[in-house]
Parts: sequence; structure tokens; C-alpha cells
Amino acid sequence: MTPPDSPTPSLPSPPESASDHADLLPDESIAMARPFKLNLSWQAIFTIAMFAFMYLPILVLTVYSLNESPYSANWEGFTLEWYGRLMQDRRVFFALRNSLTVASCSVLISAVLGTLMAVGLARYRFPGKQLFLGISYLPLIVPDIAIAVATLVFLAAVGFPLSLWTIIAAHVVFCLAYIAIVVSTRLADLDKNLEEAALDLGATPVQAFMQVLLPQLTPGIISGCLLAFVLSMDDFLIASFTAGAGATTLPMEIFSRIRTGVRPDINALSVILISASALLAFVAEYLRYKSEAKPQ
Repeated sequence: MTPPDSPTPSLPSPPESASDHADLLPDESIAMARPFKLNLSWQAIFTIAMFAFMYLPILVLTVYSLNESPYSANWEGFTLEWYGRLMQDRRVFFALRNSLTVASCSVLISAVLGTLMAVGLARYRFPGKQLFLGISYLPLIVPDIAIAVATLVFLAAVGFPLSLWTIIAAHVVFCLAYIAIVVSTRLADLDKNLEEAALDLGATPVQAFMQVLLPQLTPGIISGCLLAFVLSMDDFLIASFTAGAGATTLPMEIFSRIRTGVRPDINALSVILISASALLAFVAEYLRYKSEAKPQ
């Protein structure tokens, strides 16, 4: 008899040589050699910290506007009760009406004057043009407290009684500068030959402005108006100095209520104001971008 076949012992495999990994790419071999590591540059860290610093308080405000507790320090759960109470507050709606009246009138007046000022400074030459140009944009850098005090002193000197119209007059001062600078930016990108061609074809200067220049300036005017509207709605300092009896704006109403403590209904109102302001600012920037990107 032949003996049964005995199992053949397995031989140890030879060690892997460097040539076995020769077909791997350098990046793949490095990835296999060391574990994944998140690398953040100091620019990325700074950007994240900056956005957290700016928007984290708004996030906290939004969360506490949904707090069921009447005190902001204690958290008791989510609720929309404070938004419902806010819609039934007559004082808030009265102040909102005043703010909308002030912002709308200020923007309408500033849109006309600011557009004409920007066109005049860009298209015409006259003595003292550079001085007038510097003075026109001065409200952009002058502190609000200085504008408020100067307006109050002027109104007291001429004996003009404080009312809602004095707030409008004070707001026109800085709204005018913002609209003019936005329109000037748009005006610098336009072709002057279009107006000259219209004049050569027999159009009057008024017709050339209304039918040729104004349609091209419309996106810039709307963008500047939206920006000025947001600034006028959010203003507290100038309005508090120039407001008369019964001329309470929405920021003034909010400030008068937070003296005794911040309540959830004020948080809810602040969230609504921030959302509306952000939406208007986004629309203004979008219109400005579209107007600049549009081929001439």
C-alpha cells in the first residue's frame, strides 16, 4: 500500500520589497504613511473667528427670542408666543409707522437731490467743485453724535419746533451722501458719448437726461435708496436728538423698553428688524452688482 499523501508544509512568503510599491503614486504612498490631519491656515482661522464674532450674538438673540421664559437668563423651552404678542402691540406698530414715514420721506428727497448732485459733480465744472465734493461726502465720516448735536443746535437757533419732520430733515443729511456716492460709482462706468449723441440728434439736455442717462442710473439709484432706507430705519442717535413729542421711532421705542431689562418680545422684534435689514441690504448689493456687470 502506498502511504497517504501528507500535507505539503506552506513556505513563508518572501518579504515585500520596495519594488512592490513602485506602482503607487507618490501622493498615495504619503497618504498611506501618515494619518489624515486637518490643516488650517491662520487666514482661515481668522475668518472663522471674525464671522463667529459678528454673527454668533445674532444667533443667540434668535434662540432667546424663542425662549418660553419671560426672562432671558433662564431657558424653559421653545415657543412662538412672543412673536404673537408682538403683533398685538400697538406701541410697536405706532413706532414702526413713524420709522417707515421718516425713512420713506428721507429716501425720496435724498434720491432726487443725491442723483442730481452726483450728475452735476461728474458732468459739469464750476468754481469750488473740489471743495463742494469734499463737503458733500462729509456726513459719511462725521460721527452721528456730531450731526445730531449740530442739527439740534441749528433747529433751536432758528426756533423750529421738533417734530417728525425734523427727524426727516436730519436723516436727509446722511442719506443724501450715501445715495450720491452709489450713483457716482455707477455714473463713472457709463459712456459719455451716449449723451453727446442724443444732444447731436436734437434732444434737449433734459430729454438726454431723462431718456438716456436716467434709465442707466436706475439700478444704482435703487441700490442707494435701499441702503439709505436701512440706515434711516436703524438710526437711533440722530432721531433721539431731533424728535418731538409723539415722534417716537422704532429704535427709540426699543431703547425705552430695554432700560428695565431685555424681554423676549424685544428679542423677537430685533430678529425681525435684523432679517428685514439684511434682506434689503442683500437686494441693494445684488442690484449694484448687476448694474456693474451689465455690458455698456
